Amino acid sequence: MSIIDDILAYNRVFIENKEYEKFQTTKFPDKRLVVLSCMDTRLEELLPKAMNLRNGDFKHVKSAGAVVSHPFGSIMRSILVAIYELNAEEVVIVGHYDCGMSVINADRMMAKMKEKGISEETFSIIKNSGLRLHSWLRGFDCVEDSVKQSVEIIKNHPLLPKQVPVHGLLIDPTTGRLDRVVDGYELANPAK
Repeated sequence: MSIIDDILAYNRVFIENKEYEKFQTTKFPDKRLVVLSCMDTRLEELLPKAMNLRNGDFKHVKSAGAVVSHPFGSIMRSILVAIYELNAEEVVIVGHYDCGMSVINADRMMAKMKEKGISEETFSIIKNSGLRLHSWLRGFDCVEDSVKQSVEIIKNHPLLPKQVPVHGLLIDPTTGRLDRVVDGYELANPAK
């Protein structure tokens, strides 16, 4: 049986037993918060518990390394949707110690792509279209600096209201300890 077959079999029982009822909430975050975090598996349950957030409290956006790599990409769009359409009033970027993005190597990843059948022609087409794969696939050297950079991109976005606080935190993926990197209240500018 495949993973998807297992998931669907479990889901039938989940629905029959009405286990979904304990998760019911609205699409609007009760704590008016949007959180961008890393997709690291260690954070799935730890991060909300460590932040005292439950189902329905926040909008959760994820990316590798909690990175906003493009000011007009899907991560930023999701944050803007949370603010303008879903009543979020604050943004929190949560990076974490021991992040896999700190050891990402573009050459190594591209070699793995080739091993899995991505052709040289595909790499050539991408290169000739203007995308710099080495930059796009690169990780970061310092998680704290990466969080600061993502906060900067969001805070300085031309479509973000100036009064929206954008915070930066780091979480320990073992203990859940949170460390403040950027205090968004200090950066918020209510004049505008």
